[in-house]
Amino acid sequence: MPDQATILRDLIDRKPQGSRDGKSRGPERARTIALASGKGGVGKSCLALNLAIALAQSGKRVCVLDACLGLGNIDLLCGLNGYWNLEHVITGARSLQQIMLSGPAGIQILPGASALNDLADCPPPLQKSLLFELQELERRHDFLIIDTSTGIHRPVRQFATAADLVLVTTVPETTAIADAYATVKALSLPNSPPLDVVINKADTLAQAKAIATQLQKTTRTFVRNELGIAGSVLFDPAVAHSVAVREPFVLRSPNCPAATDIHQLARRVASSFGSQMSFESYFSRFATPTRVRAA
Repeated sequence: MPDQATILRDLIDRKPQGSRDGKSRGPERARTIALASGKGGVGKSCLALNLAIALAQSGKRVCVLDACLGLGNIDLLCGLNGYWNLEHVITGARSLQQIMLSGPAGIQILPGASALNDLADCPPPLQKSLLFELQELERRHDFLIIDTSTGIHRPVRQFATAADLVLVTTVPETTAIADAYATVKALSLPNSPPLDVVINKADTLAQAKAIATQLQKTTRTFVRNELGIAGSVLFDPAVAHSVAVREPFVLRSPNCPAATDIHQLARRVASSFGSQMSFESYFSRFATPTRVRAA
């Protein structure tokens, strides 16, 4: 008997492909970037939101999946109050369109994406309907930014390893760096996506480079995996102020150093995707159980 994940994957894969002109084409889909961190308080969600906005400002269609388990706050960071989330869609109380939030700079926000872990337990007709809607959501955007929960438990690994790229976020603190390495180790699975590190709240560029380089060397030596360096965002008082007033710093203080760093990060990650990219849906990969094993 097929397991639940196999059933979900099959439902997605049965979606007919094509185009308005009737010609058969490959299924276009968004590039997916997951942000992960081993330790809380490193600014991961703030980076995810501002990265999404920076990509949108460059002309990209961007959707943010708030996949923090029960503690999502992307909506709060941009001055929204989203009560309904994906869990309400799975229970049948709301439709996917009804819970989507229109965020700043034209981004869309899907709150409660962590509820995807419960999708296999809902009635098959609802599974089919919602998964088709999610795949269409993926097709309508150029980038999906997934803000995962803190830590390395199984749901985090499942959301992260289904992405095209994982940005492991840390700050210049001993415990945060150690937890970042643990995150890299946990996500270094067979067929996992590329892992890049982002150093947040660094005092200087030299400090950020030193931390990233050391993590890169340690990963290569002990994990036998390559860790890329996506960049850094230097400490900037404008960031904390933007959080307090619930307005992303790339919009409130577009010329501040952190905003400059975020735009540079956005350009770097956008250019890292080559033309040869798998057409397989993110949500189909998410439902593949072989991607997540005990680390």
